Amino acid sequence: MAEPKIFELNNGIMQVKVSNFGCTITSLSVPDKDGNLGDVVLGFDTLEPYLKGAAPYFGCIVGRVANRIKDGKFTLNGVEYALPINKPPNSLHGGHKGYDKVIWDVAEYKQGDNPSITFKYHSHDGEEGYPGDVSFTATYTITSKTTMRLDMEGVPENKATPINLAQHTYWNLAGHNSGKILDHTIQIWANHITPVDQNTVPTGEILPVKGTPFDFTTENKIGSRINEVGIGYDHNYVLDCGDEKSGLKHAAKLKDPISLRTLNLWTDAPGMQFYTANYVNGVVGKGGAVYEKQSAACLETQGFPNAINEPKFPSVVVKPGEKYKHSMVFEFSAE
Repeated sequence: MAEPKIFELNNGIMQVKVSNFGCTITSLSVPDKDGNLGDVVLGFDTLEPYLKGAAPYFGCIVGRVANRIKDGKFTLNGVEYALPINKPPNSLHGGHKGYDKVIWDVAEYKQGDNPSITFKYHSHDGEEGYPGDVSFTATYTITSKTTMRLDMEGVPENKATPINLAQHTYWNLAGHNSGKILDHTIQIWANHITPVDQNTVPTGEILPVKGTPFDFTTENKIGSRINEVGIGYDHNYVLDCGDEKSGLKHAAKLKDPISLRTLNLWTDAPGMQFYTANYVNGVVGKGGAVYEKQSAACLETQGFPNAINEPKFPSVVVKPGEKYKHSMVFEFSAE
C-alpha cells in the first residue's frame, strides 16, 4: 500500500503542493499585484486532517461521479444500481469513500520549468456501488509561469458506467486566511443554470439566468445578490457562451479587488458547479486559520449533476472502448 505524501510543483514563481491522497491540492501560491506570494486555497498544513475526514472536499478530485445522484439510484442497461446515501437523501461525490479518500499511485513526477505529476487509480467493479472496472489518470502540470493544467482520463474495462470527475478546490484569491469572498467579483460564461429542488438536485429543467440573481454573464460581486439565493450559491451553470482556446471553453473569471489576483478558468466540461462554501463552519485550517461559511468559492467543472437520471442532460455514461477525458486550465494573473 502506497503511503500518503505531499509533492511540490514549483517553477520559481508558482508553488503548488499536491497529495497522492485524493489528488488533493493542499496549497497553491501565486503572486499578487506587488509580486507577493499568497496561498489561495483552503486546506490543512499536514495530511492528518484529510485522512481523518475533516476536509469538506478541500482541493481533491471527486468521483466516480461528482455531485449528487438523486436517491442514490440509477438504472443502466436494464440493471438498477444503489449507491451509498452519504448526503441524505442523495449520494454525493462518489459515496462514503470516493476518489478523494483513496491513495492514488504516482505514475510520473517531473521537476523543471514545467513540473508535473501524474496519479493513477484503478477503480474496481462494485466500488461504492458503481459498475465496472475503470483505470483513471490525473496529471497536474505547471504549463507557464502562473498557469496550471489538469488532465483527467478514465478508461472503462468491462462495463458501461457513469463517470464524472470534478476538481473541488476552495479558492480565496485574497489568501486562504482572509475571510469571506463576498467582495470577489466573478464572471461565468453561462446563459443558463440547472435549477434544483429542496435537496439540491437538479429538477431536469434548464433555465435562463437573465434577470435572476444567478446572472454572472457580466462581472459582478459574489455578494451582490447572494442573499436572494438561500444560503448561497451551489448551482450547476451550463457553459454555453465562452470563447474557446485550444479546445477549452472560458468558464469563469474570479478576481479579488484588493490583491488583484485573478483566476481565469478554462474547461472542456459542459457544466460548472459554482459553490460558495455554504456548509463550511469553523474548520481550523492552515496556520490556525478558521474557515467560515462563504470563505471561498469552488468552481467545479463537471457533467451536469444527476445526469445519469436525466435523459435531457448530456450523457455521463462511458462504454468500454471509449475514454472519459476532462481537462481544465487555471490561468492566474494580477490585473
